[in-house]
Amino acid sequence: MSDDEPKPGSAEDQGPVRISEELASQLADKREELFEEFEIRDEFPAEVLREAERRTEGVYDEIESEIDERRDLRDLTTWTTDPVDAQDFDDAVSIEREADAYRLWVHIADVTHYVTPDTAMWEEAVQRANTVYLPAYTNHMLPPVLAETVCSLVPNEDRLAHTVEMEIDDETLSFESIDIYKSVINSDERLTYKQCENRLDDPSLPLGAENELAFELADRMHEQRKEDGSLVLNPRRDRAHTIIEESMLKANKAVTHTLMWDRGVEAMYRVHPQPTPDQWNNALKEIQELDGVSIPGEAWGDDPRKAVNAALEESPDRQLNKIQRAVLKVMPRAKYMNDPFGGHHALNFDIYGHFTSPIRRLSDTINHWIVHENDVPENILELCDHASDKQKDGETAERQYKGFLREVGLDPHAVNNRGLEVVEDPEEATHSA
Repeated sequence: MSDDEPKPGSAEDQGPVRISEELASQLADKREELFEEFEIRDEFPAEVLREAERRTEGVYDEIESEIDERRDLRDLTTWTTDPVDAQDFDDAVSIEREADAYRLWVHIADVTHYVTPDTAMWEEAVQRANTVYLPAYTNHMLPPVLAETVCSLVPNEDRLAHTVEMEIDDETLSFESIDIYKSVINSDERLTYKQCENRLDDPSLPLGAENELAFELADRMHEQRKEDGSLVLNPRRDRAHTIIEESMLKANKAVTHTLMWDRGVEAMYRVHPQPTPDQWNNALKEIQELDGVSIPGEAWGDDPRKAVNAALEESPDRQLNKIQRAVLKVMPRAKYMNDPFGGHHALNFDIYGHFTSPIRRLSDTINHWIVHENDVPENILELCDHASDKQKDGETAERQYKGFLREVGLDPHAVNNRGLEVVEDPEEATHSA
């Protein structure tokens, strides 16, 4: 299980779910009700929007003026991989093979170049704390006019980035070196997950060899995490998602290890407490009793996370959700804390935090600021508590909205993956009120 699992994207071969105007109105009313209940800010204040629009002016001149102060990585082969319906691209990767190591670059949109503590955008981001994803409706942390333009690592355009460059040992997959710095990149291509799979099937295609190498490393890191006791609740993940998830996990780990062990500073670390032994036993018993599911004998006496992984690997697809629910039922909530001690139980990392999604998470934005400026906000503990609370609020609102979709006859998964289209004629609607 990972905090960094990418959001599911739209099905590429199906059209949107069609609904009547009456049903669309009901959905809008429900969203407004949930936003009010959980104090989720929807519309951006005019001042914030004006500020965001101003920061999109003179982009190329500004980037040109920054090049001398940054690493120029524009000639490095770089690409993004996202869902087909992604509107902003906040992370890109590059990879090369060396004699006894892999060299992996994870480039993250340099949000804090544009959104700094003296701006209205920063204050608004602090209030929101994260982007809230409802099926077919996104409540953004940053104004889209900024997030989807100068902060988006679109292909064939120079962009400011915060790069995590990692030399990863060929045998142990541990860090030989970590370098975190501001950069200028130029992405070669924007791939969807499906396009990435196509390149992996045919490495002779553009970026095919690079994706093949990226998957080789990602697959090894994934298997090592499982062997070490990291909980993997989605064992059927495809290769494209594996590349992105493992690369982001490695970059997040590199940054937060640097913050704690090299600098010894407070930051927004991600701490995940473990269930009690009794809670784990209850979960394993519930899993073992599922039809067609068994936990291998050797896994029982080992780490319960490994036992769950073993059950998931062998279980029929129809039982995946039940196994996941049995585990999530006993799992405490992960939270943000100003020190990392206690670690991340699900990932089995001693130190972990977020850095790779500053467009949608306050924690990452704050950690970008700390890494570059070496300036820890005085109210870091308050920020951690607030971000934890707002994440819980957003997840609760999402769960209740999905429940409402089911009540009115809509499949939340289909809506999330395919989007909605409002039609004037009720008879043309796939679903009507």
